[in-house]
Amino acid sequence: MIKVVVCAADGSEEVETLTVVDLLRRAGIEVDLISAQNRGKFKSSHQIEIITDKNIRDVDFKDYDGVVIPGGLKGVDNLGNNVPVINALQDASEAGKVVAAICAGPTVLGKAGILHGVNSTVYPGMDRELNGANYIDEPVVVDGNIITGRSMAASIEFALAIITKLLDEGTATKVAEGIVFEK
Repeated sequence: MIKVVVCAADGSEEVETLTVVDLLRRAGIEVDLISAQNRGKFKSSHQIEIITDKNIRDVDFKDYDGVVIPGGLKGVDNLGNNVPVINALQDASEAGKVVAAICAGPTVLGKAGILHGVNSTVYPGMDRELNGANYIDEPVVVDGNIITGRSMAASIEFALAIITKLLDEGTATKVAEGIVFEK
């Protein structure tokens, strides 16, 4: 079974986080939402307390086929300063696994040094923090194993791109139809 880990920390944007978890699970992908702060929960960017499936200390990132980083400025700061998260992103990228980030989240990929020369998007005005990426002003950009989304408004399209990459376009289309998503 395909497995993905979604990393969250205090300040992670709840819609970007939970949309990915929800739609990937609808596609039959096993998803673990983890607390990068080892507390079994996080307080979202809009102060909603969300319980996680696991803590970062309880996962082996090598067991996953993809790593996802949501946005939310405080969450991005917390994730970008988390050495195990940075190491997991670097390892996943080197192994050719899916690495995905949305909104301010791609700046964490930039901090991890995995975007140099990669076509990427990010929340408007944050493109200088992509560390050598080729910035493209589109809702979702896929370049090889790297998937980036521009903002919360792209959350559904972003999650569907991850499903397409991990499974296939037919499954992503079926999930999109099931939620009556029209692009």
